[in-house]
Amino acid sequence: MSEPTENREGPAPAAAATSGATIELENLTKRYPGNPNPSVDDVSMEIKAGETVVFVGPSGCGKSTTLKMINRLIEPSSGRIRIGDEDVTDMDPVKLRRKIGYAIQSSGLFPHMTVAENIALVPKMTGWSKSRVKDRVEEMLDLVGLDPREFHGRYPRQLSGGQQQRVGVARALAADPPVLLMDEPFGAVDPITRDHLQDELIRLQHELHKTIVFVTHDFDEAIKLGDRIAVLRERSHIAQFDTPEAILTNPADDFVSGFVGAGAALKRLNLTRVRDVEIADFPTVSVDDPLQQIFNTLRAGQGNELLMLDRRGRPYKWLRRGDLMRAKGSLARAGQLVHDTVTRDATLHDALEAVLTDSGGRVAVTGRRGEYIGVVDMETLMNSVHEMLEADRLTAAEHAHDLEELRHHRTERDLEGLQEGTGGS
Repeated sequence: MSEPTENREGPAPAAAATSGATIELENLTKRYPGNPNPSVDDVSMEIKAGETVVFVGPSGCGKSTTLKMINRLIEPSSGRIRIGDEDVTDMDPVKLRRKIGYAIQSSGLFPHMTVAENIALVPKMTGWSKSRVKDRVEEMLDLVGLDPREFHGRYPRQLSGGQQQRVGVARALAADPPVLLMDEPFGAVDPITRDHLQDELIRLQHELHKTIVFVTHDFDEAIKLGDRIAVLRERSHIAQFDTPEAILTNPADDFVSGFVGAGAALKRLNLTRVRDVEIADFPTVSVDDPLQQIFNTLRAGQGNELLMLDRRGRPYKWLRRGDLMRAKGSLARAGQLVHDTVTRDATLHDALEAVLTDSGGRVAVTGRRGEYIGVVDMETLMNSVHEMLEADRLTAAEHAHDLEELRHHRTERDLEGLQEGTGGS
């Protein structure tokens, strides 16, 4: 695992006091000189306070332009923008941007500034005291799972891509804005890191309750992150604006169906989290335990495998009975390294992928600092899939029954009308 993983376990760090604000877009339009058609055409939308809304659509449809008009990085040609109770369409755009968090692809960190200086930038500009800024930097680093002592003085070039994105999110949240705009923020990192960053955002949102508007071209990412998804056509015309469940089960038209793609039932695995299924106990030992103690733990258990934890309580190696028999006094080369873990905020799709690539058919679940919590196995995941499919089947049967009753009542009314028209003969 290339990045520290996060979770909602244990006490959360001190979180920002300001929660989200409503966003209202009224007839928002953007025209560029020389182009006969608007890039964004008459978009109206209400986003609830504390909600995560994801804009998804084909390249060039105007989703990033719409996002950037909210903080007026791009000035609208016409229309209104309201955040909370305030019409921000005509206010000073610089002051507006200081009240809105903004995170982009490749983090957008200033390379000549340290991590701490990048995070402190907006709080300093808004007049926070030095002591308050210092405390906030440490709080933000802790919030995104980076040790302040280790990362405070580093420069962006000394960070991995995933760490840079975490710092970018910390900077966006540093001044405690009610609104966070995110323009494909995880598009430039590898798939495993991307999954972990998505989980991290879900955890942060659970704690902070900001209003998040997120742009992506990846429908699976939209399903995973969004409370609601706005599927956008050309010029940001809204094809469907609804919950992930509603879009997956009842796409509005062929355009939306094309975005959903094949395997809608499997995509529903992105709607359920690991925290929603049973997380089992598993026998564990520490890397510092004597060999004889490890033998005794294995004998006392019912299986033939242990999970070895490192000195910080994180999953390190899977140890089988045969590994111990061949150890000859040292476990240095014994066992199989833990290559992947999931957090409680990971989706069942993430967990299933991890389990399928693991020879033992299970995956370790970790907490805020990557510490071991338990395991999820194939049987648990398959039971959840069967329950989901059965629920879908029952819903479909109820829907069919309702339609049949509706047809029956219409037929009865038609017959009654016919009888009345013929004098009841």
